[in-house]
Amino acid sequence: MAIYHLEAKVVSRGTGRSAVAASAYLSCSKILNEYDGVLHDYTRKKGLVWQEVFLPEFAPSEWKERGVLWNAVEENEKTKDSRLAREFVVALPIELSEAQWKKLLSDFISDTFVADGLCADVAIHDPDPPGHNPHAHIMLTVRPLDENGKWQYKTEKEYLCIKNGEERGFTAAEFKAAQADGWEKQYQYKVGRKKVYMTPSEAEKHGYERVNKYPKSTKFGRQNPISERWNSEEQLVLWRAAWADVTNRHLETAGHEERIDHRSHADRGLTEQPTIHEGVVARTLEKKGIVSDRCELNRQIKADNALLRELKTTVKKLMQAVKDTLPALAEAMESLREKMIIFRYQVLHLQSSKGYISKNLNALRPELERYVGLVSQIKEKSKERKTILTEKKSTSILQIPKHRELSRRIAELTEELEELKSEKVLLLQALQYPEDAGTDTIRKDIAAMEEWLKRLEQQEQKYAAELGHALAEYAELKEQAAEFDAGELMSERLAIRPGKERSAAARVQSAYGEKYQLLTMYDSKRDITEMLGEEAETRSVWERLQQKQQRQKTQPQKKAKRHEQER
Repeated sequence: MAIYHLEAKVVSRGTGRSAVAASAYLSCSKILNEYDGVLHDYTRKKGLVWQEVFLPEFAPSEWKERGVLWNAVEENEKTKDSRLAREFVVALPIELSEAQWKKLLSDFISDTFVADGLCADVAIHDPDPPGHNPHAHIMLTVRPLDENGKWQYKTEKEYLCIKNGEERGFTAAEFKAAQADGWEKQYQYKVGRKKVYMTPSEAEKHGYERVNKYPKSTKFGRQNPISERWNSEEQLVLWRAAWADVTNRHLETAGHEERIDHRSHADRGLTEQPTIHEGVVARTLEKKGIVSDRCELNRQIKADNALLRELKTTVKKLMQAVKDTLPALAEAMESLREKMIIFRYQVLHLQSSKGYISKNLNALRPELERYVGLVSQIKEKSKERKTILTEKKSTSILQIPKHRELSRRIAELTEELEELKSEKVLLLQALQYPEDAGTDTIRKDIAAMEEWLKRLEQQEQKYAAELGHALAEYAELKEQAAEFDAGELMSERLAIRPGKERSAAARVQSAYGEKYQLLTMYDSKRDITEMLGEEAETRSVWERLQQKQQRQKTQPQKKAKRHEQER
């Protein structure tokens, strides 16, 4: 079913990533990174369904080629820890087709990002097996563009200046006017053994020596207002909401009832708190309307057993109290039928529980294998990356070819690790596990499901046996009924049957509470009628009763007509 997943990342040189490598990886293409001369070739990578580049109005048309776009980004960022791009990984609804995925992403990117001035590079990945874990990578630029298609600044240097004891920040452009108004920059001066910031005019009074030429400034400078908005938590919330909205709109258009929601439990007004991990078993059963956790399963089994003991006692008393009269025999047979309906309901209920658990157990086992494989790959590639990083540090900078090859391999492993980590998060979210869930957690849940399945099978066998005993007792009553007129006996039974069936439903509903299923009760009544072989006999009696009622209705009409004729 459709799940909500939007993972936000930053492609930064500080974490060992490059925008060119990330783009080449997501598009399964080959791109040369002109910044460091490394060629990134991912043309052998499989699972690519679709890729596209979206540009805002003022972006140069040549950026439609992703290699040109991301090399332009790399060229413009100068520092070794520069933020190069923002990346989103979104889960695609399995209810939609590939063509519908493309339309969904195109609408989302055009309306949400491109309309706001961002360049977007998108690719759909549907790794083997197809349709199992479809998702999309969306890479976005982090610098705004001006109307001439040039990059704007992300941050500007902001100097902390002093005037009459007040400190205020000014950019280089603002400082020219501020200086004329009496504001001064601050520099570090040596005061004894300390370094103290003060203005040149103040330092000159005391003859202090300036330590360096760098004026005091804010730590991160002043952000471009557009970049500041893009980097804010509020904007991320809006983007998350936009993905939910557009996905739900496309699901509705395609005729699907599934919907996704980006909000937390609290924001959605849900009283239950999101837990660290409820367990797949608990949620599986809860969705089926059976049990919510292990304690609840035990409580339900106790309630079932209590009902079973009560019924067995009632049946024994009933068999002992049967008398050789038609009303007493009809009462006994219908009371026993009531018990059989309850037994059958319990068997159907347990069969439904078993089937649902078995289905999810069969689905969870291969997912565990896949999860274990992902974790193993992440460990191996992390270890390999660490080894190559060590090798690169010990390699002389003069060995340019080897340096580039090591850089290429590091970048490749970095992108593979990012993809594997995203797949792991997607898998855990699809299974409704937290991101920090380990292999042991899933294994414990599987073991719990297997244990629950055994207990449900034992319960089913118990209730099936009781139903068999009740059928045998019913056969004894049928033998006693041989001396009575079958039609009269059935008429007597049908007169009290509705009350007995309501009693059966009430007793089951009392035991099962909110988990009571009306359809299962209907199936139970139908099955018992078939087991007792009463369909034809019941139909015949009902028809005779309806004919009798019809005759009783027409007789007053005939008498009235005769009376009119006599007058």
